[in-house]
Amino acid sequence: MHYEGMMIRPPSEANSILLQVTLGCSHNKCTFCGTFREKRFNIKKDDIIFEDIEFARKYCQRQNRLFICDGDAMIVPQKRLVKILKQIKDRLPWVERVGLYANTKGIGMKTDEQLKQLHDLGVKIAYMGLESGDDQVLKDIVKGADSAKMIKMGKRVKASGIKLSVTVIIGIGGKKRSEIHAGETGRVLSAIDPDFVGALSLMLTPGTELYDQYERGEFELITPKQMLEELGLMFASTHLSNGFFHANHASNYLPIRAKLPEEKEQTLELISQALNGKLALRPEHMRAL
Repeated sequence: MHYEGMMIRPPSEANSILLQVTLGCSHNKCTFCGTFREKRFNIKKDDIIFEDIEFARKYCQRQNRLFICDGDAMIVPQKRLVKILKQIKDRLPWVERVGLYANTKGIGMKTDEQLKQLHDLGVKIAYMGLESGDDQVLKDIVKGADSAKMIKMGKRVKASGIKLSVTVIIGIGGKKRSEIHAGETGRVLSAIDPDFVGALSLMLTPGTELYDQYERGEFELITPKQMLEELGLMFASTHLSNGFFHANHASNYLPIRAKLPEEKEQTLELISQALNGKLALRPEHMRAL
């Protein structure tokens, strides 16, 4: 495979074929993220992408899922993305699901009919980084969209038939906006009603604007206990009709995985037990991005 630079993928794509179609992220301004700082956004040439698909045809026949990297493949122009998906379908007929990251800008560039076309060509799941439902926090972290746009774009993805996984970050509002961030994030998640929610806990990355703000005393990290309190409030404020709320990422102090609405009360009780010291938290040295 012609991989370039650092690549990331969602935890649920651990066993997927990783096909790098774009380099970096078209937005690349979020203050907490240093993943693609060394990359200038670009869409790779079709001949390189198709060579990698041929490599997968030879060596990846046991993997029935494929994830399109890098940061926001949804932004690839429709004609090119359709061409790539048709090639995947033709050369890798055993692939049952194609996944990709999608930000609001990329989603907004597609019509409803185009989103449906992507679904019909195999895109079965999209991962959207909400991070927070608090408009002030979204502005502070330079997310590039407010909560209303997040809701609108998330609902459009769901309406196309593509499953939606939304990522949020515990602690991203700092101490100052912790409670507001938790409640507003629950509000936005409830409005979008995604199939999956993935909650991560903030870990500061050197070289990012947010890390520099922390070093200057302009951003105050919340404590592990406050992270749990924030998770509890966010979870209590989130109402899904038929979805999963995951907080089992390696960054989290208390791994949880709940089916909503069925397992809401028992999960809130689990968080309460952890806050009361009846459950051990993941040690700091075992947390990771």
